[in-house]
Amino acid sequence: MTSFYFIFFPFSYFKQLSESYFVEAKWCNENYVPTMKEYMRNAVVSAGYIMLIVTSFVGMGDFVTPEIFNWASNNPKIIDASSIIARLLNDVTSHKFEQERGHCASAVECYMREHAVSEEEACRELMKQVENAWKNINQELIFSEISKVVPRPVLTRILNLTRVLDFIYKNGDGYTHVGKKTKDEITSLLIDPISASY
Repeated sequence: MTSFYFIFFPFSYFKQLSESYFVEAKWCNENYVPTMKEYMRNAVVSAGYIMLIVTSFVGMGDFVTPEIFNWASNNPKIIDASSIIARLLNDVTSHKFEQERGHCASAVECYMREHAVSEEEACRELMKQVENAWKNINQELIFSEISKVVPRPVLTRILNLTRVLDFIYKNGDGYTHVGKKTKDEITSLLIDPISASY
């Protein structure tokens, strides 16, 4: 029965991810700019972080039980916050490039249109939402009842995957345009030895 969860839940999130891409393709073909609420409902899925988080649970061993997959399938606040951070950081850093290549409207364009503000103001407001999402993650990790029920390694996995976003997007869109700085930092972390003198 447990192996069913290890297959079913990741597969269902891949399916949701594919469906969210279809919605974005439809919006793009119709030149449709959704409201922020409509956009974010789809965009937190199309960011891929919900699928990535749930799929990452598969190799965690005994920490991950069917109950953890059930918990994750109810879109808990910590996973939702991580997905919001993923989507908004990506949109703020890459929306110009994506618009040049004919992508659907990003959160930046949706916010600008809905609130009749400049690109700069929209980006500033979206980054405030990113900051609030980080506060939600901290709340869930420190003060929430979830932190007493869900095993710490599971919550740490979500936190660490979210930290990757900060690394990837802190100097622009380091996911789409991997530059020397990103490569050097990854090399420093994973390849170059750290000398520890006592």
